[in-house]
Amino acid sequence: MNAHEFRRRGKEMVDYVADYLEGIEGRQVYPDVEPGYLRPLLPTAAPQEPETFEDIIKDVEKIIMPGVTHWHSPFFFAYFPTASSYPALLADMLCGAIGCIGFSWAASPACTELETVMMDWLGKMLQLPAVFLAGEAGEGGGVIQGSASEATLVTLLAARTKVTRCLQAASPGLTQATIMEKLVAYASDQAHSSVERAGLIGGVKLKAIPSDGKFAMRASALQEALERDKAEGLIPFFVVATLGTTSCCSFDNLLEVGPICREEDVWLHVDAAYAGSAFICPEFRHLLNGVEYADSFNFNPHKWLLVNFDCSAMW
Repeated sequence: MNAHEFRRRGKEMVDYVADYLEGIEGRQVYPDVEPGYLRPLLPTAAPQEPETFEDIIKDVEKIIMPGVTHWHSPFFFAYFPTASSYPALLADMLCGAIGCIGFSWAASPACTELETVMMDWLGKMLQLPAVFLAGEAGEGGGVIQGSASEATLVTLLAARTKVTRCLQAASPGLTQATIMEKLVAYASDQAHSSVERAGLIGGVKLKAIPSDGKFAMRASALQEALERDKAEGLIPFFVVATLGTTSCCSFDNLLEVGPICREEDVWLHVDAAYAGSAFICPEFRHLLNGVEYADSFNFNPHKWLLVNFDCSAMW
């Protein structure tokens, strides 16, 4: 495909996408297919010769679309709204064209600096504590993750590394293995399954704290678990507080849980993946009170802020 054909096919694709979104309410929301439906419809090996653009689009409609769950349909009521928009689609096209890999400043200065500035914008919109922001000094600042699941894992690994180094500095004879087998992380029994998964990947014990009548983690239950585990020689090191649980949008009590984590020197991660975007609204900002106790914070702009998946903001 040369530039001339790209211009032509690109315009056709824009029309196809616009037609799809404008007519999405006419498509069946959940596919009426069985697991494994796709394999018999495709060749067993990649084709040796290219196919025409027209044939590819026909295959998309005939083979792919019948197996698509249409998250943007007005009749889709499962999970959460996946917030796409025409500006976000255009931005994805531009990002795909530039195609830089922003793993360091030198790899693409604009990519690195734009992320830093944009994350500060989001932090200020949420009224996060100043320590979370990069500003001109660049001492804080957030980064974009693919999902809240990734953010929880990254923060758990960071907390694990921090506590291991601190304990080894205090007692040089301690091995990492000895410390690891005693580490314990905590989250509400309403926390997302990705928190449990982070514990499994991180190789640490994760204990569920029973929630109260409003499905929230409270100070008394967390304190009881910490004291019990310390008495058994275990090392509490990480707590996940959820603001807007997946099952019922309940909120853990940060103003209660936060001071305990600070007093016990336990890393507090706040998972606001679902509800975090709402804190931009002044009338909902109080739900974030207590975030000043957090060591890390995450929410997903790709849920309510009209940007394509995946954009998970982590500080």
